[in-house]
Amino acid sequence: MKPTTKSQQKIWQRFSRRSLLIGGVQLGFAGLLGLRMRQLQIKEADQFRLLAEENRINVRLIPPERGEIYDLNGFVLAENEPTYRITIVQEDAGDVDKVLEKIRLLIELSDDDIARARSEMKRSAPFLPVTLRDRVTRAEIERVAENAPSLPGITPEVGLSRIYPLNDIFSHVVGYVGPVSSRDLERRQDDDPLLRIPRFQIGKVGIESKLENGLRGRAGARQVEVNAVGRVMRELDRREGTAGQKLQLTVDANLQSYIKARLGEESASVVVMDCKTGALRAIASAPSYDPNKFVRGISYNDYNELRDNDHRPLASKTVQDAYPPGSTFKMVTVLAALENGTITPEDTFFCPGHLDVSNRRFHCWKGGGHGKVDLVTSLKESCDVYYYELALQVGIERIADMARRLGLGEKHAVPMSAVSSGLIPDKDWKFANRGANWLIGDTVVAAIGQGYVSASPLQLAVMTARLASGLALDPQLIRAENGQTKLRTDFTELDIDPKHLKIVRDAMFSVTNDRKGTAYSSRIIADNARMAGKTGTSQVRNISEAERRSGVIKNEDLPWERRDHALFVNFAPADDPEIAVCVVVEHGGGGSAAAAPIARDITLQALYEGDPPLDAYPPKDRERIAKQQREIRAKMPDLNAVRKARV
Repeated sequence: MKPTTKSQQKIWQRFSRRSLLIGGVQLGFAGLLGLRMRQLQIKEADQFRLLAEENRINVRLIPPERGEIYDLNGFVLAENEPTYRITIVQEDAGDVDKVLEKIRLLIELSDDDIARARSEMKRSAPFLPVTLRDRVTRAEIERVAENAPSLPGITPEVGLSRIYPLNDIFSHVVGYVGPVSSRDLERRQDDDPLLRIPRFQIGKVGIESKLENGLRGRAGARQVEVNAVGRVMRELDRREGTAGQKLQLTVDANLQSYIKARLGEESASVVVMDCKTGALRAIASAPSYDPNKFVRGISYNDYNELRDNDHRPLASKTVQDAYPPGSTFKMVTVLAALENGTITPEDTFFCPGHLDVSNRRFHCWKGGGHGKVDLVTSLKESCDVYYYELALQVGIERIADMARRLGLGEKHAVPMSAVSSGLIPDKDWKFANRGANWLIGDTVVAAIGQGYVSASPLQLAVMTARLASGLALDPQLIRAENGQTKLRTDFTELDIDPKHLKIVRDAMFSVTNDRKGTAYSSRIIADNARMAGKTGTSQVRNISEAERRSGVIKNEDLPWERRDHALFVNFAPADDPEIAVCVVVEHGGGGSAAAAPIARDITLQALYEGDPPLDAYPPKDRERIAKQQREIRAKMPDLNAVRKARV
């Protein structure tokens, strides 16, 4: 049946509405596409252009130049030297195994080198360069450069590596650098991107470690264009980094070199401190080690030899080790008694060679005793019984308080590794750490620097400098940073009566200048350089009553490790102190025989800034000293020659 006109109109109306709806939807969709295209092509064009550029442009960090370290007179102790190295970027290399096979045909790469590089690639981002081998020769660099097109991801580079021109002279002070390890990253919690560069060098010990952030500097960056295989085509932009701070230390390379040569093969330590500023003029431990070996990668044999040496060359004995100070502590006890009003300089005690306290006998070093002893005689002849008597009257709390006023029991803020606080015990300490009450016998032995008392050579030098100057000096090791002076000069006076300090200083003068003084044989006779000092012997073993009855075994008859430590502290010139010195010779025996002669020689070297005239020594010593000076000079490095060689 043929549709009517009316039905045709209805069909047409429905078709028109659908057409309009579909057309509207299509038109709206086309509009949205147009708007999106406009946004992509105009508004977001810069962003997508950048994304496209990043497919062929890399940004690479430029490690900054590490800050150099100098001595008091501007002699370089740590600097940077250019070195060649071969690096690989995993992302650019593609087939790493294939590239490594090719590179091994051109340069020598050990299995250890390959294993280390693979390990570093696993734990580092694929776009970071990994060092395949450091310190390659110029010839090897040229071979790699000639074959560059067939070595994707491989780049020969010129970098900077740390070097220590004086080898072992300042190793315990300056320390050394080494590649960043996983342990370093965990310990430092530092977000500096430089630390993510494999084999990037950071400070491991000493000043290099303690002042790492300032010495490291800040990274620069360069923008390079690379081709399809990652080969650098050209450098587009470069922003240089900021070099690390240049440090000038307070130490004198000439004096430190002399000290290391003078100590020879001894296991010993020396600290020389300025009595005006607290500046450390020298701080040396012997024996030592060459830090350059650690920078380049020390061998197992070399490291084991250092580790197993019973003289402990890796230990920074000046700050790390704490010893019973022995009789060098007696100035602390006598000052505590003077300040408390317990004694006057004229008061005496009788020394029969021992003192019985609480059913225990405490011996004097002189078995027959010293007889009647006053303050000056007690220090001059180092009578132990005098200090036992003082201990009973003064008590441990006052002795401990005086020790702390003089800088003992304190961890001094010098930028060296493993700085010890030593130990100045008291009643509370023993109860907290030993779970026991303090005994009167503990006080008796503490009064002569034995028992629980311990101090580092640095602390003993601080004590001596404070006694000499009357100032609450702190040790200082950094003289300047980038030319800006860092030395403090605002030290206050000690909270000790100056009259009492003078009494003690005069008694110390008698130790080295009175015929009965324990260090008289090591005196200085030059009027402008006379020193005041105190010997000390630190006992490392118990002497039984049976041994005392049969005769105490001499140090020289004992195995080295069972001999007493020898100590000596002094300041000079006695009438206007410039320097304080502490010498500790491990297992050296008596302080007067082993430590005092070394301290005298070092004191004269420091005061005269070189070899002193022979007439500064007693006549009987001059021929021996002249020979000794020649032998020591032969062992010392020629600093001028080293300086010229570096230039």
